[in-house]
Amino acid sequence: MIGYLKGKVKYLAPDFVLLEVGGVGYEVICSGSAFSRLSGVRAGEDGEVYTYMQVKEDGVSLFGFSDMQEKELFLKLTSVQGVGGKSAMALLSSMRPADISEAIMTADSKRLSAVKGLGKKTAERIILELHGKISADELLEGSTASRSVPLPSEEDDDAVSALMGLGFNKQESTRAVERAKSAGAKTAEEIIAAALRGM
Repeated sequence: MIGYLKGKVKYLAPDFVLLEVGGVGYEVICSGSAFSRLSGVRAGEDGEVYTYMQVKEDGVSLFGFSDMQEKELFLKLTSVQGVGGKSAMALLSSMRPADISEAIMTADSKRLSAVKGLGKKTAERIILELHGKISADELLEGSTASRSVPLPSEEDDDAVSALMGLGFNKQESTRAVERAKSAGAKTAEEIIAAALRGM
């Protein structure tokens, strides 16, 4: 079982990251926070990701996370009938772990079902099966972890979408947005303008 990888980020695609470790390239389907962290790695530098290898009849998938807390939440989500690896990753890419845990604890199915591809029945099943498995300690740990590795904000997403609409790919757009934010841009308009100047 592959539980952790550290190596050079060779390629970032909309749905996976190619990480070279010891001369071998691993395609890793990453959560939003893991993707954000890896997209900020400079060329030639190492990136790291906690992983879970899922073996199914139709193939093998490698999922990547920014920390162990996120990985553990993924495993809980995929233990629910009808929630596959991609659905769980969609949740982790749309919501912070602490927010998912809070939605489960407060039985907020509307909040969970707002995630693209996750229906109301699946959201209710997640709450039903995991309600007693999410502790207050996990919620607190999730809040701390989410602050240390922030997910892209709504402004970031808007800026990336706008740049992709202008013909740039997701990798170029994400990196340009990261550079713009590092330079001090805050609103979507400022980020887009600064990103375009740097492309």
